[in-house]
Amino acid sequence: MFPALETELRQETLPDPYEDFMYHHLQYYGYFKAERDSLPDSATHQQAWKNNPRLVLNGSFGERDLIPDPLQKKKLLWPTCLSSILHRQIEAMSRDSSMLTPHLLKSRQLLHNEFGEANPRLREPRELFGFFSGSAPLQAPRWPIECEVIKENIRHIGNEKIPDIVGEEKGTVVYQLDSVPTEGSCFSSSRVGGKRGDIKELAVTLQGPDDNTLLFESRFESGNLQKAVRVDTYEYELTLRTDLYTNKHTQWFYFRVQNTRKDATYRFTIVNLLKPKSLYTLGMKPLMYSQLDADTHNLGWRREGKEIKYYKNHMGDGLQPFYCLTWTVQFPHDQDTCFFAHFYPYTYTDLQCYLLAVANNPVQSQFCKLRTLCRSLAGNTVYLLTITNPSQTPQEAAAKKAVVLSARVHPGESNGSWVMKGFLDFILSNSPDAQLLRDIFVFKVVPMLNPDGVIVGNYRCSLAGRDLNRHYKTILKESFPCIWYTRSMIQRLLEEREVLLYCDFHGHSRKNNIFLYGCNNNDRKYWLHERVFPLMLSKNAPDKFSFPSCNFKIQKCKEGTGRVVMWRMGIPNSYTLEATFGGSTLGSKRHTHFTTEDLKSLGYHVCDTLLDFCDPDQTKFTQCLAELKELLQQEIHKKFSELGQDMDLEGSWNDISLSDIESSTSGSDSSLSDGLPVHLLSIAHELNQKKMYKKKKKTPLQTRKQRNEQYQKNMIREFKSTEYAPERAEIASTLQKQPTFFKNSGNTSSSTMKNEKPRMNELNGRVKGNSLDPPKMTTSILTKERMQRKKPRFTVSCSPKRSTNTSQEPAPDMKPNWSRNTFPATQRGGANVVSVSYPSLHIYTYP
Repeated sequence: MFPALETELRQETLPDPYEDFMYHHLQYYGYFKAERDSLPDSATHQQAWKNNPRLVLNGSFGERDLIPDPLQKKKLLWPTCLSSILHRQIEAMSRDSSMLTPHLLKSRQLLHNEFGEANPRLREPRELFGFFSGSAPLQAPRWPIECEVIKENIRHIGNEKIPDIVGEEKGTVVYQLDSVPTEGSCFSSSRVGGKRGDIKELAVTLQGPDDNTLLFESRFESGNLQKAVRVDTYEYELTLRTDLYTNKHTQWFYFRVQNTRKDATYRFTIVNLLKPKSLYTLGMKPLMYSQLDADTHNLGWRREGKEIKYYKNHMGDGLQPFYCLTWTVQFPHDQDTCFFAHFYPYTYTDLQCYLLAVANNPVQSQFCKLRTLCRSLAGNTVYLLTITNPSQTPQEAAAKKAVVLSARVHPGESNGSWVMKGFLDFILSNSPDAQLLRDIFVFKVVPMLNPDGVIVGNYRCSLAGRDLNRHYKTILKESFPCIWYTRSMIQRLLEEREVLLYCDFHGHSRKNNIFLYGCNNNDRKYWLHERVFPLMLSKNAPDKFSFPSCNFKIQKCKEGTGRVVMWRMGIPNSYTLEATFGGSTLGSKRHTHFTTEDLKSLGYHVCDTLLDFCDPDQTKFTQCLAELKELLQQEIHKKFSELGQDMDLEGSWNDISLSDIESSTSGSDSSLSDGLPVHLLSIAHELNQKKMYKKKKKTPLQTRKQRNEQYQKNMIREFKSTEYAPERAEIASTLQKQPTFFKNSGNTSSSTMKNEKPRMNELNGRVKGNSLDPPKMTTSILTKERMQRKKPRFTVSCSPKRSTNTSQEPAPDMKPNWSRNTFPATQRGGANVVSVSYPSLHIYTYP
């Protein structure tokens, strides 16, 4: 069974006294059963002695009789007899041990130099159960004596099946788009229905009813598939189309197959993915939709696929590595029409049908105004929703704060649209909490920032061939109209009122759960306040939202994102919400894929957390700050422990820059901006020159009438700034009674990054004093309404449940008893919005 082991045992070895001692020791414990016999009459050639000049002393260390190793005394293990020459050498050595030369007897415990001279020190003692060397055989496994063991040596190979990339040279192309604009070309014009002329049949023609070739198609809204190659009867290689006018960003897929066969195992392999990491390696499955199941069983999208593997494609062109996604699937019906997608699709038409139902709803249209923010590069409408209840007085309307939400700046991240749909479903419902939110806030919602990319099936870019979420600082209004007008809208909104929160909904392809990216607030007066909202959201949705996955560090490559640009414009609570393409690792949702209902429920939790964030009883807010302080202390201690340093956390530990503590975000693989396309560089340069010239040139006031108008504007501004002076004085007096934690937070860290300081002073011209505190007038107006809408699910006893008061300081004598683990959630019935089919959707635009 182990021939190598028998060969080793047959070799002649004459160990030193140490081995003789170990032999007796192991024999005492029952490891060796051999007994000492006399030497055989003959031996092998003398060369065997030269190769193994090792002897062993018989008996104790004082005896001088030299014998072979006891392991060699098994008669079955002696190959031949020793030669007479070897006998004579052994007899001579036994008569006088002093005649042993270093060449004849060497102790393996003594160290020898290159000349064969022994050094006066011993080797390290060997282990009782020695490890095998590179040339020694493996030890045979030992079994309990009750077990029966067959003599066969069973071995398996460990490699999973990875399909070899065949390509169109050896396969058959069954579907291929003719012309796809890539890098080097640019968008020129658009048309309803796309390209003029007759639609070509790109799929192969079936030869008869027995032809089982699949028919592929992706030339529909949000579809993405460029080529399909049949490499076997039921095996196809697929190539995705890159984002239009680029040569990269292949992640989103959405295509149709027809002429299916039931119970046959099909294999699909996408061969040109670009991301080295994917949630498909962590158990995520593709989505499949059966038209017959939808018609007969009312069954929609479902996760399907077996033998899923994500691996590197070694057949690339060498310029950039490609990765493959392969899976097998069995179709449920013969002659069915099925769809495959990376995630649940949400198209531009889906959004228009939803907004059409809202516009035609007589109740919702009273507090939801639908307008056109701008037209996209291709001329598609970018919608803007303004959601708020009508105010009783102009003062009440002016006191409302604003919340700005947006989604689908990356067209392939359809999970952002499902979160947005859940938010809209709740905020437009007749729920008491939804009505309260509309009373105290003005919501500005852009549900689809990049309709062009959504329509054509891009993953990340607009028709400009660039990632819009890296160009929020752009000055090119004609090339990036969607984000230019969004930024301008928020700038005007900041001039009118305070914007409490900005959040952009995204999807994440490498991390599970849902989390937020924010911006560290360097104003010590509001230290850690930007982390309160994410922590509250994690308590409201503990099985979906992961606070440890949140990150608040600002990287240089993220300076052009909406989150950072809005933060620098003066919105301290500016976030990017990342919803995974996969599922949850938390609570009751652990090891499950997210469904559309899960994502829509998060939109409700965003509303619920807004109410908790602005609750007049600041117990929850205070407890979150205390918990954040403890978490930060633990993180600081962990960082210094990794560096092998000790630090007194009771001292000025809060002066440490939060950006130095946090690691960089695990954002997308496409974080770096590609810069402007070549044809836009000259335009951007000219606009920059004009902008610099306008800054230098100041137009003087020519007439007395102009000077009088300017004087009147200044007087009106001063009157507005002093209108609520008594209220601000009272607010300022309450701020002086801060806990010691906030009094010590005024010291500014010397290590704070200069480029991360938000321009908070821009808000001082509108509300001086505490910029996060609204006038008390709104609180007094809505007190009765809030007391009637107190939610029973919280155990904290407090006065009015909800308020616009976001002054984030509690009463000094109030003790929090709010559960730190979770906010028990309750289900609220939202208004069911029924989509109605109408011939057209007419949207009024601003003049």
